[in-house]
Order: sequence, then structure tokens, then C-alpha cells
Amino acid sequence: MASEEELFASVDALLEEEPQLPPPAERARLREAAGITQARLAVALKTSTQSIKNWENGRSEPKEPRLSAYQRLLNGWAAKHPAHGVPATVLAAPQPEAPETFTSAAAPEATEAEIVAPVQVPAVQSVSERPVRPATSRRPAAKKAAKPAVDPRFPHGPLAVLDGDGSAYGVDGIVLDCPATTVVELVEWTLRESGLGAAKLNRYGKDSDPLIVLTAAAAVRLGLPERLEGHEQRRSLRLPEDHPVVKQVAKAKWQLTQRGFGPWARIYRKAQGRERQCVQLAILSWDALDERSWPGVTEMEPAEIARVLGVYATRVITPRGSTAVSGLELMTALRPPTKAVQDPETGNWVSGYNAGSLGTEPMDPAPPEATAEHPVVVNSGWTGGFLNEEAYQWVRDVDLLTDEECTLPFVVGLDLNTAFLAAAARLVVGLSAPDHFHAPKFNPKIPGSWLVDLSDIELDARLPSPFTPTGERPTGPAWYQTHTVAYAQELGYDVHPIEAYLRRETGAYLDPWHDRLKTAYVDTLADLGVTRDLDDRQFLAAMEQHKQVDPAMAAVLSAIKATVKGGVGKLRERPQGKSYKEGERWPALERPTWRPDIRAAVISKARVNMHRKLNNMAKMTGLYPLAVLSDCVVYPSPSDSPLDFLPYAASGKPQPGGFRLGPTPGLAKLEGVQSMLWAVDLMEKGFNPARHIKGGDAVLDEGE
Repeated sequence: MASEEELFASVDALLEEEPQLPPPAERARLREAAGITQARLAVALKTSTQSIKNWENGRSEPKEPRLSAYQRLLNGWAAKHPAHGVPATVLAAPQPEAPETFTSAAAPEATEAEIVAPVQVPAVQSVSERPVRPATSRRPAAKKAAKPAVDPRFPHGPLAVLDGDGSAYGVDGIVLDCPATTVVELVEWTLRESGLGAAKLNRYGKDSDPLIVLTAAAAVRLGLPERLEGHEQRRSLRLPEDHPVVKQVAKAKWQLTQRGFGPWARIYRKAQGRERQCVQLAILSWDALDERSWPGVTEMEPAEIARVLGVYATRVITPRGSTAVSGLELMTALRPPTKAVQDPETGNWVSGYNAGSLGTEPMDPAPPEATAEHPVVVNSGWTGGFLNEEAYQWVRDVDLLTDEECTLPFVVGLDLNTAFLAAAARLVVGLSAPDHFHAPKFNPKIPGSWLVDLSDIELDARLPSPFTPTGERPTGPAWYQTHTVAYAQELGYDVHPIEAYLRRETGAYLDPWHDRLKTAYVDTLADLGVTRDLDDRQFLAAMEQHKQVDPAMAAVLSAIKATVKGGVGKLRERPQGKSYKEGERWPALERPTWRPDIRAAVISKARVNMHRKLNNMAKMTGLYPLAVLSDCVVYPSPSDSPLDFLPYAASGKPQPGGFRLGPTPGLAKLEGVQSMLWAVDLMEKGFNPARHIKGGDAVLDEGE
């Protein structure tokens, strides 16, 4: 039996241990519940905003004396804001969403204040307790990161993959028994019994609706065709309105959005309470998961598909459609348009504007920011030109190759990791409607579109012009986004805008989007053995075989990258369909997130970032690129490794300003290696080596 002295010694040892903080996700929740920004907390704790971000995403931990102070603050917040302890009056306040279009027979999608769905959690079996086909992963055992606390409302995670035998495979290896044999029964089971769903990503946002992914066998069991046939792409096809399943849904008083019953079908019902009552379906055999974004996933077993989609849902967002749609949805989920505010006169909770968001109403762009078919352009007769802020597609003139370059045996392609995501960091964009100005003085801090003549700026012909996506020198006045004009000023040139469309209200709208996707990208690469503590040689070796380490996580990484590019692209979604006529509004224009000016800002900054690196590389190494395609650049090289031409200091550390290898957004990785003869042959034919260097395939893409 322990003596009193031994017991007191044990207790004293516990007292001497460092304070234990709550999980990173809970730290962020408590701060947001208290209404404190990361910047304000950083000031209080006398540290940097980046340190606060690191503490809240688990990348680092505070040290004393900040550790004790931080814990004291969190304890105080926890007492005031317990989990799920928000007053009912706040929860009940209306939270309008960005509008979604519906069929003539369907009412608008139910909002949070319209839905209730009681949940009865079914019994769960682990994968090991029932016969399951072997999953495809051969990943090595890895250290498991601390998991976020499970939301008691959604004990079984955000989604499940339903197979033909009624087994619903969820995250972390769980298997639920789903007795549903019709789509209506499946919706009822999902909302009332499955325990599926995900908590909102922002305190003012909405919870993610549960996602049920159907295998081909499950689709057939529910009365759906195994494949959708037609002349269009399958992702564009829908069940006809007279299909028995569509009729069953309507008869049971459920509704479909205007997208109808296609590869991604949303089934919802107006509700009586505060909870949403909506289920998202994804049908694998209808091409719900694009092979380009989700390589190999549709060929995986259901348990492994659930793992892939579950990791994506946890790190990014529960999918609601293509990765492009998910990228756009993530912006709104992290910056909800409204929040509950108290009316000073009545004391009632009402819906108010959430500062820093894009609001609830769509906003027309300035004419030069629009597309040629946009009503703003067609109805005004605008002929003043348009922004042409696109990614690089440039090849150096073969006549400008030097003899020294031609004697080098190799060309090496470097690819910047998620270049658009890197450009979104700390990017200030306009939040209000554009105002028109004549002969304004240029201000690099104001986002907008500027008409300015940059044609007299002469730069080295061995580099692409930073002002055009073709890399050709401008020929006269043209419209440019703020970052492009600011870069001309950075290069030492005086700029005199002729006119401009500028926005008075501004903000770093994409910051939380950038932070979440950057963390997802870095964490997923780390799962594949590519970590930030590797030196450049180790990094290249790890990247060479990272896709083979774990195909499931490699698919997640691909989806994250597609989410970035697709989300930016969706900001200027063009009209679709053969029946469209110029000047008509199309569905995407009704979204507050139809913002071509924000897309232009991201691409402009990314292209400027690329040129800055190209220019610095020329100054530091005397090397000039042969070609650039978006975020890929091709250099002549004395060997098949970028280590032999990238700039390093005497200490062995990479020189800042040029291209640097690494796993974070904006750093570079090896894209491919080919011979100099191969590259010159393509260049002489007018083709871009950067497009083909990854595989060396000389079969040229149509339209190149």
C-alpha cells in the first residue's frame, strides 16, 4: 500500500507538469465564440498572428509564459461558451444563404430555420466485425495526429458509402446497416438514424448536410439506373421528371434543386424547427467523382472510398458536387454572408451582414471585368476592352536561345505547388460595387481594374512580359488588375492610369479559404511522407514516390489541388448550354460568389509572383526559362536535377527570391526532365515544352 509520502510526491509531480490545452479545433472555437480575432489575441499574448494560427491548427504549441496565460484565457472562455451552448434565440435567427435555383415545381432550398430531423443512432459494426473486401491501401503505419472532438450530433462522421448489400461504410472503419430499399427510405434513414453530418466551419455558418455516396450496386438496389445514358457528358445528365424515383421523391413531399436528379442530387424538405433537413447523394457510376480530380477512387472498395472522401471532408469540406463546386462552397462556409444580430429597437435577433463576406446579393461587375456575353456589356454596348488576367502560356523565341544553352543536355520542369492558393494569401479584394474614376492616381492598395498604357516598358526578351498571359509586350493601353500595375511600379516604371473601376470596401476575403486549404495540402503531403523537415535532396526523393505510398491519400491530394483551381475558376463561371443567347443572365450570375474581379486578382498576383521569381533567377544565376505554362517553368540544365541550377548560399541554404523546393504552397517541385533536343524540337514547331515535360509525350493537345 502506498505511503502518504509517495502519494504526495505523485501529486506534486502532476502539479509540476505543464498545463494541458484543449485540442486545436476547440481553441479556435472558443476564440470565435468570444468574438475575438486572431490578430487581437496575438496582441494580448504579445505574439504573432501566425503563431495563433499555428496553435489553432496544431502545427505548434505555446511555450511558457504564454502557455499558462493562454490556458487561463481558454478556461475562462470555456466557462462562458461551453460546446453547443449558444442561446436558442441566436440559433433560431434566420441565416439567409446564397440563392440556389430550383425547378418550377420546387420551392427555394430550405434554410437553417426551416428544418428539424430527430436522430436515432443505429448500432455500429467495425469493418473487422463483418466480411469486407480488402481495401486497396498498402500504406505503412504512421503516427496518428490528434483527432478533433467528435460532435455528439454527428457521431458517425460526415458521410457514408452505401453498397448494394445495405452496408454503409463511414469514416474510421465504421459500418452502418442501412435497411433502405428506396431513395425516400434512404433519405429518412440518413436524417433520423444514421448519425451522419458535420459541424459548421464558422460560428455564423451552417452545418454540412450528410453525404451518401452510392455504388453502382446500391443505385440499382434503390431503383436507379446503373448508368445515365445520353449524348451529353454523364455529369450533365439527369433523370427525366417522369422517372419512378423522381415521382417517389415528390410523392413523399421531398424536393430536388433545379439540378434535378443527377450525379450529385440534393434532396430536401422544408422543416419546422432549426435544423436543416437535407441529404446530398453522389452516384459513383454516374461519374460523380471526376477521374481527373479523384484519380482511381471509383475503382476502390467502398471502405477505402469512404476513407478518401472522409479525409477530404474533414480537412476541406463535405463534397457537394465537383471539386470546383466544393471550392466555391468552402469560401461561403468560411465567410458566411450573414450573422445573427440583435435589433437595438426590439431586442429581437435578426439576420445581419457578416463583415468581410460577400453578402447575400449578387453584384454586377464593371464592364471591363465582365465577359463579352454578360448583360452589363451587351446592354451598355461596351467596346472598351476587357481584363485579360490569365495564367502564362509562353514559349521563348528559338532565335533567342544561346549557344551555351543549346549545349546543355537537359531541360528541367519546375512546378509551383498550388500557385493560385499561394496567391490568395493576404490578398485584399473588393467587397463593394465598383465605382468609375477618370485619370485617377494609381494606388497599389486599392483593388480594382485600371486602364493604363504599359507598352513602353521594355524588358529582357528572354523573359515573358509580366503584363500579358502570352508573355508578349503590350501594344497599347489595356485593362489590368491592381497587382499587375503595381508590379510595373515595382520594376521602377511610372504609371498613369487613364481610368479605373475601383472598390471602396475591401478585405482579405480569401484568407480563411487559403489557410484551410494550405493546411489540408501540407497535412496530406505529410501523410505521403513529404514533410517540411526534409532537405531538398530528401524532398525530391520523397516526391518521386509519394503517390505509391498511399493511393488513397494521393487521391485526396489531387482533389485538394483541383479544389483550389476549380474554386478560383468558378468565380467567373461562363454560361452553359446550346440554348443560351448573349445578353441573357445565366444561373451563376445569381450567386454573390460570381466575382470575376476576385478571380482576376488571384491570377494576376500568381502571374506576377512567377515573373518575380523568373527575374530574380536571371539576376542570381544568369539562367532564363525556355517556356512557362501557368505554374510550370522549364529551364535548361547541366544535369537531370534542379539541384544543379537552383541558387544556394555558401551555407547550403536556398537563396530567397528565386525558385525554392519544398512542400508548401508557392514552393516548387520537380515536374519532369527531358533532353534539350526534345525541347528545341517542340519550340521550333511552336509548341510549349512545359505542357509535355511531365510525361514527355509528343502527342500534342488539341488547340495547342
